[in-house]
Amino acid sequence: MKLKTLAVTVILGGVCLLGAGCAEQKQGGESTLGQAVQNGNDIMIPHNDRLHLSTDKKWIEQEGHQSDLIRLQWTAERAKPAIVWVDEEGKDKTAIISHDKANNPEQHDHKHISFETTMSPTGQYANQLFTRFEIPFDTDISEIRTHSSNFNVMNGVLRVAGEKGSNRDIELSVSGKENETTPRWVVRADSSQESGDNTGSNLQFIRYDDNGEVIDSPLSIQRTNGNIGIGTNDPDTKLDINGDKLRIREKYTPASSSSACSQGQMAWDDNHVYVCVAEDNWKRTELSSW
Repeated sequence: MKLKTLAVTVILGGVCLLGAGCAEQKQGGESTLGQAVQNGNDIMIPHNDRLHLSTDKKWIEQEGHQSDLIRLQWTAERAKPAIVWVDEEGKDKTAIISHDKANNPEQHDHKHISFETTMSPTGQYANQLFTRFEIPFDTDISEIRTHSSNFNVMNGVLRVAGEKGSNRDIELSVSGKENETTPRWVVRADSSQESGDNTGSNLQFIRYDDNGEVIDSPLSIQRTNGNIGIGTNDPDTKLDINGDKLRIREKYTPASSSSACSQGQMAWDDNHVYVCVAEDNWKRTELSSW
C-alpha cells in the first residue's frame, strides 16, 4: 500500500500537539501536524516524534468529567477502545482497554477497564492478550480483580487499613460464575473497641460454611496481652481452649528424671504422665485403668 504524507489539522480547543509539526498553540484555534503518514486507516506520526498534550482546564461540571486530553469512545455495543503497545514486529504485547459488553453475547456485561498482557509464546494461548488486572465501573464499590497473576510487594508493605471500630479483613474464597466469590476463611482485625492499653482490634480467624455463612471463629489472639483462644474470642490465659479434650499424639518417655527438658513441657506413655517442673527435672504420675 502506498504511504502518503499528510498535513493533519487537529482542532482541540486550546490543546496543542507538539513535537509532530505543531508550529504554534492557539487558544480555541487550529494547529497543524506536519509530515504525518497515512497507512490505510492508520495515521502514523514520524518516528521518534511525540504528541505533547497540555491544558489549563479543570473539571467541567456540566459535562461531568475532567478536561479531556485523550477521549476514546465506543460507538457500537461490543466495541473495545484500547491503547496497545506492540513489539518491533508489530505484535501486541500490552494494552489498556475499557469496554461495556463482553465479546461473547452469552457472557455477563464486563463493564471494566482492564490492563492486559500477552500469554506465554509457548503456551496454549500463545501471544494472546489476557486480562491481568481489571477495575469495574458503574458500581459504588468497585471489585478490583486480577487474573492469572501473582501480587508481590518488594521491600514494602501490603496494608489493609480501616477506621477504628471496623473489621479489616483478608478473605480466602472460592470463585464461581460471573466472578462471584464465596468466602471460606477470613483473617480479621476485628471491630472491638480500642480503649487504650493496647486493647481492641483483636486478630481472628473466621470460618464459613459452603453457603458462605459464618460458622465460628476457631482461633483468636488478643492484642492487649497476646492470649490465644481456641474456640473462644475472649481468652484469659496464654492458651485458652474452649473444648473438652487436648491431644498430644506421640508418646515420649524421659530416660530419667534428670533428662533434658524445659519447665512446663509435658509428655506421656502407656504408664505415666510426665511434667517438667524445672530445667532438666521431670516428675511423673502413674496411670491406672478403671
